[in-house]
Amino acid sequence: MSESDKRSNYPVKLLSLALEKTGVQYSLMPSERIMLQSKALKRLMDSRDVNVVWSVTDKQREQQLLPIRIPIYKGLIGWRLLLIRDDMPARFQYVQKLEHLIKLIPVQGRDWPDTKVLQANGFNVTADNSYGNLFNLLRRAQGDFFPRSVVEIWDEIDNPAYNADLMVEKEIAIRYPEAMYFFVNKKSRPLANLLEQGLEKAIADGSFEELFMRTFQDKLNRAKMSSRHVFELENSFLPSVTPLERKELWYQFDDLASGSEK
Repeated sequence: MSESDKRSNYPVKLLSLALEKTGVQYSLMPSERIMLQSKALKRLMDSRDVNVVWSVTDKQREQQLLPIRIPIYKGLIGWRLLLIRDDMPARFQYVQKLEHLIKLIPVQGRDWPDTKVLQANGFNVTADNSYGNLFNLLRRAQGDFFPRSVVEIWDEIDNPAYNADLMVEKEIAIRYPEAMYFFVNKKSRPLANLLEQGLEKAIADGSFEELFMRTFQDKLNRAKMSSRHVFELENSFLPSVTPLERKELWYQFDDLASGSEK
């Protein structure tokens, strides 16, 4: 969403890895312009400009597009830490129950599935179309926290474009079942099959795991998840066909704090 946004680096590397495993010749070209997520998905649905988009799944997106049902972040997109103003940590020390957290206002993207998840769990969400402006909403106290996945938040807090007057809250995490997939157009079944075959081969030979851990091990250590109070939310928008039974597709935090609460 900006020149300093590093969030595309890993999905592009994984996409390359999957295609390499198939043995096909390919070239990856980014879209010519930065697009809001909703626009990128609409272009994909209309088969214009883009062939692959990675996005959080929900029932509507799986009806409109063809998902490759292998969670590219191993479910960590649903493990959320709280980005807060640096004058707010004392306020969060009083959050001992989910009902306390629900009284605070989260900031989210208007077209993100996460916004619906938070609203369905009782949160009053402040939303905006602009990714960059979400940080400004938080700074201006138009929201109390910005839930970011454990794989995203550290690049953001280390980025001078976003981190002024902000910090990562140290005691709390939110978790709900969620997957980010590669999506293709409904008519692009051959491409979907190629990506699925490549990802499965990368899982089988360990190269998926190697890329994943090389990219995120330091971030996972930095999160100190075992010392956090984890609040569990429901995700009623997750399709029933999500492969939750395939344990190898999902990252498991060991020795989590016993304060996990629904």
